[in-house]
Amino acid sequence: MENRGDIESGDLGEMENGDQWVNNECVIMLAKGELKLHRSRLQLSQMEEGSVLLRTELAEVCGTDVHLMHGRLDLVPYPIIPGHVGVGRIHASVGSVRDVSGVPVKKGDMVTFLDVLDTCNSCITCLVDKQTTRCPERRVIGISCPANGGDVKGLLGCWSSFIYLPPKTKIIRLPIALPPIVFMAGGCGLPTALHAMDRACIKLMDRVIVQGSGPVGLLAAILALHSGAGQVIVIGAPAHRLNVVKAFGIDWTVNIQEITDPSDRLRMVTDLTEGRLGDVVIEATGRPEAVAEGLALCRNGGTYVVVGQYTDNGDVSINPHHLINRKHVVMKGCWGSDFSHFHRGVQFMAKYSHLPWHQVVSTVFSLKDASKALSCVENLELFKALIKPGT
Repeated sequence: MENRGDIESGDLGEMENGDQWVNNECVIMLAKGELKLHRSRLQLSQMEEGSVLLRTELAEVCGTDVHLMHGRLDLVPYPIIPGHVGVGRIHASVGSVRDVSGVPVKKGDMVTFLDVLDTCNSCITCLVDKQTTRCPERRVIGISCPANGGDVKGLLGCWSSFIYLPPKTKIIRLPIALPPIVFMAGGCGLPTALHAMDRACIKLMDRVIVQGSGPVGLLAAILALHSGAGQVIVIGAPAHRLNVVKAFGIDWTVNIQEITDPSDRLRMVTDLTEGRLGDVVIEATGRPEAVAEGLALCRNGGTYVVVGQYTDNGDVSINPHHLINRKHVVMKGCWGSDFSHFHRGVQFMAKYSHLPWHQVVSTVFSLKDASKALSCVENLELFKALIKPGT
């Protein structure tokens, strides 16, 4: 990764000629996925009324960042600072700033924030359709916000020593009993999985089948279990990810690297469910071919939730007569998340912080090793990667 600038880490928040400034280090991603390490000295006098500057504690490296590296998402305003979920301590704020509970925030508070900015709540999509995750004004920190490493207001991503939160960003304090690294084990997958749960409408003792054993699949399985599912089956790979799934009390897994034929997997699930198949099937793979298989795994009248198709990975052939119409399947898409999912996610992680989340966070990288972190995530070499600036 190329280095730019000559400012050393440290001297954070000191005064110079009456103006407060910070030395920042961040990762800039260019349009072709190239990463640059950028260092700069930034004046805090440029901050807006109602804004907050966080000193980053931990930032996530997720599948979205891999998609961004390969240019698979539409309308991304490169260059950007990647990382759309993070935690940090409040370093500075301008004016009166309150968290979502209405309590004023203060310097040193450990907080997280909703990465979504500018949902307008005034358009037809928001007000009539009630689909705020599809608001045309919606921007996401670390994804659809342009970056400027030379301006404090341009620190709109978490792979940075500091993160700038514009006015009206929704801030949540982390409970004292919730360590930042435990919260980040949930990361962006948790609100996504919570949204999928809302769409799935799981009932007590339902049989739930989850396709995908990555962060979203794992969390969907955990949430299904805690929502009263009587049986949860996870289909995925590689084996080390399935071992993490089992550590959270999921008793049934199917390794697609060992059982490679979808018809064999269908027979195995049929046996595991005593011929009933899934009341609810949740797709969290990102692979188009998984959709036809997932529909086959639904019982008659079952529900199929597609949450993993975040990018366009191509078309798939489906027989609508056999897989949808005749089976009377309810099929639902699931895009993004809103504040309700994020807020409940913090509450869930605080209540269940005793679960073995340490098995989810595989490695914590420095900013200079962001390229390595992306490679490890892309190649499924670890379960979850985090970045800790200053290490």
